[in-house]
Amino acid sequence: MSWQAYVDDHLMCDIDGNRLSAAAILGTDGSVWAQSASFPQFRPEEIEAIVKDFDEPGTLAPTGLHLGGTKYMVIQGEPGAVIRGKKGPGGICVKKTGQALVIGIYDEPVTPGQCNMIIERLGDYLIEQGL
Repeated sequence: MSWQAYVDDHLMCDIDGNRLSAAAILGTDGSVWAQSASFPQFRPEEIEAIVKDFDEPGTLAPTGLHLGGTKYMVIQGEPGAVIRGKKGPGGICVKKTGQALVIGIYDEPVTPGQCNMIIERLGDYLIEQGL
């Protein structure tokens, strides 16, 4: 299965008649493995800051998580494994695997829990596969 199929079939899937706003699988070096057409154009330093927060949990909390020029307030996550952010009625979830970042961006009516479940489930699967 191609990486694009993971994004199209597993991340941008139907959730009670809705779907994530955008999703991507990136290498921890910032390389794009696959992304939805709606995924924002990001800067390398934004991905570097996210990866740094996985290595040193809490570094994003004071400044927020930035992706594609959008700032998300960092909320509860799992240090070293998951970063969650909120912006208005939407937000972001980033799950780190051994080699990748699985990222989902959502807006109402998708709930934070629905986004987290989709992103973290695929991330856990990739970890099980050694990725």
